[in-house]
Amino acid sequence: MSHALPIKARRCQDHVPGTSSVSSSYLSSSPIAQDIIARDLAECLDDYHGGNESWDSDTVSESESDSQEMTGTLGGPLISRPSGIAYGTLRPTIAAGATGTPALNPRDLIKSRHEERSLLRDNHILPPKHPRPFEESRWKQLYRRLFSTKVPASSDDDFGPALSRASTKALESTPLLSNSYPPYSPTESETEFQWEAAVAANILKTTWQREAQTLTQYSRSLIVTFLLHYSVTVTSVFTVGRIGRLELGAVSLATMTANITCYAPVQGLSTCLDTLCAQAYGSGHKKLVGLQLQRMTYLLWMLLLPIGTLWWFSGSVLGRIIPDPDTAALAGLYLRVLILGTPGVAAFESGKRFVQAQGLFHATTFVLLVGAPLNIAANWFFVWRLGFGFAGAASAVVFTQNLLPFLLFLYVRFVEGMECWNGLSRRAFSNWGPMIKLALPGMIMVEAQYFAFEVLTLAASQFGSAHLAAQSVLVTVTSTTFNIPFPLSIAASTRVANLIGARMSGAARTSAKVALVAGCLVGLFNLSLLSSLRFKLPYLFTNDDEVASIVSKVLPICAVLQIFDSLAAISHGLLRGIGRQGIGTFTNLFSYYLIALPISFSTGWYLGWRLEGLWFGIAIGLAVVSSVELWYLHHADWEHAVEEAEMRLRSDEAHSTEFK
Repeated sequence: MSHALPIKARRCQDHVPGTSSVSSSYLSSSPIAQDIIARDLAECLDDYHGGNESWDSDTVSESESDSQEMTGTLGGPLISRPSGIAYGTLRPTIAAGATGTPALNPRDLIKSRHEERSLLRDNHILPPKHPRPFEESRWKQLYRRLFSTKVPASSDDDFGPALSRASTKALESTPLLSNSYPPYSPTESETEFQWEAAVAANILKTTWQREAQTLTQYSRSLIVTFLLHYSVTVTSVFTVGRIGRLELGAVSLATMTANITCYAPVQGLSTCLDTLCAQAYGSGHKKLVGLQLQRMTYLLWMLLLPIGTLWWFSGSVLGRIIPDPDTAALAGLYLRVLILGTPGVAAFESGKRFVQAQGLFHATTFVLLVGAPLNIAANWFFVWRLGFGFAGAASAVVFTQNLLPFLLFLYVRFVEGMECWNGLSRRAFSNWGPMIKLALPGMIMVEAQYFAFEVLTLAASQFGSAHLAAQSVLVTVTSTTFNIPFPLSIAASTRVANLIGARMSGAARTSAKVALVAGCLVGLFNLSLLSSLRFKLPYLFTNDDEVASIVSKVLPICAVLQIFDSLAAISHGLLRGIGRQGIGTFTNLFSYYLIALPISFSTGWYLGWRLEGLWFGIAIGLAVVSSVELWYLHHADWEHAVEEAEMRLRSDEAHSTEFK
């Protein structure tokens, strides 16, 4: 068992801006990112003192001072803020790991104090919020036994003496709570003291009911947001499927090409903003967050020039690969129209990181609540009302891709988030080298994952237009179901990281078990859904009987795949929570390229299983991923993860004080 830091030391550490966010305590600081922030700060301050440019000197704002003051009064805060989120995730993917610790705001700290009090009440250290009546009905007793979050007390002396020892060791004076709760509510200082003492004594426990409740609260809004974002793709496939088989196959081919050549590089490069924006915000220089946003957006827009050129001539390029020239021509037409939407994609990917660094995760949800219905209306308007047909579906996608960043801009401008914006700056065109160096690993990782899966679409095209159209339906269905366990994995990662950062390894293990059970339940739900609707789901996307027949034959494999898919997503989230995301990265890439793809090609061609063989290989690959990661989690040293989290927190503190 690791020894707790002295309370005084923990408070001093909490006063360092950017080092107190336990939600990302398992992430190490990036020296490259620190160097970028330091350079930007030095250049901007030089311009400010020289009078060449109007620049906010980034002094700590009043709200941030309040945040720091509140942080200093909390020991081991439990912040429910996730990191490294990429909404609208496609098939099996690894959430890019951000580095750096975002600064806490008063809203985060209020939530943290609520979490702390709940755990203290559950462990019988604070008085209950609602005292239990002397007499209860049997139904209430049964309900409390099943759903109560209280930790069962094995004896009357479980917590009192342990808390007394910890408190005496920490401050040599302890206002002990007796076994019978006092008739008054504890003050803020008493609550703070009890939390510090309980953490130092390592006596806090949790229950599966508490963790199930917390994971539900963390994940429900994320699931809604992910599904809303992916609904843009689903709506397009729905619409095109009603036009014809050829068009359905073409949109699958075009989407695969767009993912590999544009969306994956853009998403991968923008992941460096998870680090840069978080560390700029966490260091107290909030205006630098807007500078990083501008710099990345300009870089991505420049990258779009060669991508747009490739897409313009994509019809002839795909015609050399795809046996059906008509499908290749339609895919090329779709991509030509999509060129107009790429600037919006780049701006939205950067904008999401801009608001996430400030903890405004609900901003994306509000934007999508408006954008998703408008996307449905746009598909109807362009395809059916104006009669654009297949090109109209692409036009609707372009409309939505440019609408989303505009809505996000309106949210930041008129609701919240403007504190990190200082206007357009010529500094956005400098200091690109270190940023590109930081961004390339994320791009390579995301690109490798996309390519490993999207190559199956190329393989499906070799079997004919019907199989390519069926592949489009299968990818859409399985990607939709994946957007349920993946947000749950982010919630599990956040919760486990919080508990590890608060030195509660036992509670972290309990939370991990609950997350895995939840993953199994989600997998079983998806399995039941795909199995029961095996013969009905295909006709939601197409009226072609041959395509529907192929989809219904492959859906049982996709249904079984849901179990492995959910477990793989949850287990990788848990690995992120204990700071072992590298294990999941290498396991996924190894399984995709050395197991899944060889099996897919062997069964698809040599055994003649065609599309069923391609998906069989993916199912085997995901089974290997989930098995390896679950085995590692079972044998992981969670106490060592706590010690490493401490070391990374101290590293964050050292890096922050270098240029603070």
